[in-house]
Amino acid sequence: QVQLVESGGGKVQPGQSVRLSCGASEDIHWIYSATWYRQIPGKQRDLVASVDADGSTNYADSVRGRSTASVVNGNNNIAYLTLNELRPEDTAVYTCTAALAPTFYEYGQRQKTHLWGRGIQVTVSS
Repeated sequence: QVQLVESGGGKVQPGQSVRLSCGASEDIHWIYSATWYRQIPGKQRDLVASVDADGSTNYADSVRGRSTASVVNGNNNIAYLTLNELRPEDTAVYTCTAALAPTFYEYGQRQKTHLWGRGIQVTVSS
C-alpha cells in the first residue's frame, strides 16, 4: 500500500534553511495537493502551508514570507516545503498530507487518495 514519506529534516542552526520533501513509497501518477503541518509536543498540530498542483499556495502567518511550498509532478512526484530564516520556535515535527492519484486510471477518474506521512523532526538550535 502506498505510503507518504517525509525527508530532509534534522538539526539546523537559527537563520539557516531546510527543505522538506514528501514523496510516495512507490510510483504514483499525480499529486493534486499537499499540506504541511507541524506539532510541538503537548501542543496542537498547526497548519504550516498548503499547495495545489497548479501552484496556488496558502501559508500560516508564522511562516509567510520565509517559506515556499511546491508540488512537482513528473518522473518523480514530490511535495516540498522550504523554510528559510529558521527560528528556534520552528522546532517541531513536520508532517505532510497529500491528495494523490496512485494510477493513471484513478487520475482520469479524478479519484483522490488521501494519505498522511509519519512526520519528521526539525530542530532549530545553535
